[in-house]
Amino acid sequence: MSNEKNSTTMNNPNLHNPHLDGDAFFLEGGKVGIFISHGYTATAAEVRLIAEKFHEAGYTVAGPLLAGHGTQVEDLNNATWQDWVESGEETLQKLFETCNQVWVAGESMGGVVALYLASQNPKIAGVMLYAPAIRLVMNTFDKLKLYLGSLLVAEVPRASLDGSDNWQGYPGLPLKGAIQLLRFQKVTLPQLSKIKQPVLIFQGRKDTTVAPEAGEMIMSGISSQVKEHHWMKNSSHAIVLDVELDDVAQLSLDFIQRV
Repeated sequence: MSNEKNSTTMNNPNLHNPHLDGDAFFLEGGKVGIFISHGYTATAAEVRLIAEKFHEAGYTVAGPLLAGHGTQVEDLNNATWQDWVESGEETLQKLFETCNQVWVAGESMGGVVALYLASQNPKIAGVMLYAPAIRLVMNTFDKLKLYLGSLLVAEVPRASLDGSDNWQGYPGLPLKGAIQLLRFQKVTLPQLSKIKQPVLIFQGRKDTTVAPEAGEMIMSGISSQVKEHHWMKNSSHAIVLDVELDDVAQLSLDFIQRV
């Protein structure tokens, strides 16, 4: 990884925890590869801990830094969901070039990226989703406030950040980018039926960001014959940074080896 790349996220004053390395990564291992994407407003630091566990188990693991992330809020507000998919496709292609089999995974919005990629690419071997943000805890009034607010301000502050010691990203919530996430959900939902690969889903009981029904929406929407849904009772939204990370990683590894 070049120093130039590191400078995108490390010591960036726009980010929470600027000391972390949140740049894209490629951890070379065996001939089975795992693509894993971070979520909305985060950086690749969000998925690095679980990626390292996969790498230690012998897998080649790659994580993109999605368009508009890790730089400044304005960039995320100018990004589209298509830009996020394109960021993912570039990393996915690198894995296809070096691995015989490739899985896709993602945290939060990264889970939507993984679902979309799997729906468009039958070469993908399987899907692992961590608090997949296919639906958020938002009602119609919340969405109206989001759309109106995006005309007035670039971002709004958040009360707290899950997994904040190991989480890197924009501390606020960029509003125009959040509207793109809603559009991304809407586009991805009808694509779920194209997914026939094995799918593994994790949700945290303490998650206040993703709607509780999100996992079941995916389970009922996909065409996969092999699918599992796990609830982690002590985990928040940042499930790959929380107290049950070891259990989540082991269940993920077991699933890959089983199918």
